[in-house]
Amino acid sequence: MAEIPEASRDNQNPRFLGAAMSTPDLESWFIREVLPLEAALMQFLRHNWRNKSEIADLRQEVYTRICEAARKEIPHPPAKPFVFAIARNLLADRIRRNQIVSIEAVADLEALDVAVDQPGPDRNTIARDQLRRVQAALDRLPPRAREAVVLKKIEGLSVKEIAQRMGISENTVDAHLTAGVRALADMLYGDIADLRGAP
Repeated sequence: MAEIPEASRDNQNPRFLGAAMSTPDLESWFIREVLPLEAALMQFLRHNWRNKSEIADLRQEVYTRICEAARKEIPHPPAKPFVFAIARNLLADRIRRNQIVSIEAVADLEALDVAVDQPGPDRNTIARDQLRRVQAALDRLPPRAREAVVLKKIEGLSVKEIAQRMGISENTVDAHLTAGVRALADMLYGDIADLRGAP
């Protein structure tokens, strides 16, 4: 079981002068609310940080941050969301500090809500251009094929749901989808396909 970090025990530490919470109150709250979450916290850290040799240090740093924050203001019960928010923030800070992150360093970046690869202006411009090309190609499809493709590929409806919405059979929906997707592929990638097929 982990101890309350020394920095949080030291009532004379200048960082904590004037803080509303006394050390005995903090220790009591920590033991009552935070320590019972240690097993879940360790599981979270092991799942989200691959370097197992750093897990104990990460736990202690989480506890230090919890004590520093709680000394200023104890979070309202339950403590669990507070503890795991601090753990997520710590892992995100470590990733940002390292800047170059090995894929082995973090098991699940999405669980941390960290944007690792923000698109640059050039990628945004390319994406907008591609969207314009797709929209222009969609606009050139026959109306029924366009409707079937939009309902399937953009709205995510099943063939059965599309058939009900359009008032046609499922076989007709399949035919519209096949024709529409082929026409889109020809419009968007026709030149590339022609070059690949050329001797």
